[in-house]
Amino acid sequence: MIPFLIESALLTHGLVSISQEELSRRWPRELDAIAWVDGGNVVIGTMEEFLPFRARASQLRRIDCDRLPSALAEGISGALTASGTMAVCRERHIPLAVTCGMGGIGDIKGEELCPDLPALRDIPVALISTSPKDMLDIPGTLGWLKAAGVQVLGMGTDRCTGYIFSCANEPLSGAFAGDRLPDSRPLLLLNGIPEEQRVSDLSLLSQGVAAGKQAEAEGRAYHPAANAAFDRLTEGLSSRIQLDSLIANGLLARRLTEHA
Repeated sequence: MIPFLIESALLTHGLVSISQEELSRRWPRELDAIAWVDGGNVVIGTMEEFLPFRARASQLRRIDCDRLPSALAEGISGALTASGTMAVCRERHIPLAVTCGMGGIGDIKGEELCPDLPALRDIPVALISTSPKDMLDIPGTLGWLKAAGVQVLGMGTDRCTGYIFSCANEPLSGAFAGDRLPDSRPLLLLNGIPEEQRVSDLSLLSQGVAAGKQAEAEGRAYHPAANAAFDRLTEGLSSRIQLDSLIANGLLARRLTEHA
């Protein structure tokens, strides 16, 4: 049994400066457990199998757990978000999903309460994430999860300090330093980007949010537009550190499940 799946939304729509060739070169082969939907079929594949799908990014949707049943029934193709990946894990009896920046509570149209949060409460699959995204209400997001009974542990820390920016300092349920995936559910493990590697100019956060809101007003997806703005404003740094973080989260998942 595959012990974990890696979401495909960031890899498909979020890494503007990362070429197909760089993804192929840098992706560890032990993380070839990427999940996406093609023509209404769930695919779990390698990076080399994923890259032709990624080349069609402009034609592909984002599929969360709420949209997954209709996507499968209607033959839709799209990248899976964290909650969509968790839903696939549940159907295939896979205990762990891996993402990078996760959704939460915010003012994004249609995502005032991102499906990632109810999924964590309701789907008996653990999630490894870096952090809720910086443009969200991180204190509100973590507060919602705690009130919903989700245990939120930080890898080596009991604080969440943000995603690609250092823009928060919120207490978690506790710190985790184990070498096996905990059995308790619901469970969220946060594996933060080292603060010295993050984007240091906090003024760029508001510019990325503005780009996302403009896309939203034009009927386009918020998250890819915000990520593209961060990529441009940081000369590609935001894409590089997000790819590094997704790989780190995948390697952590492999370590925690290697004896499963």
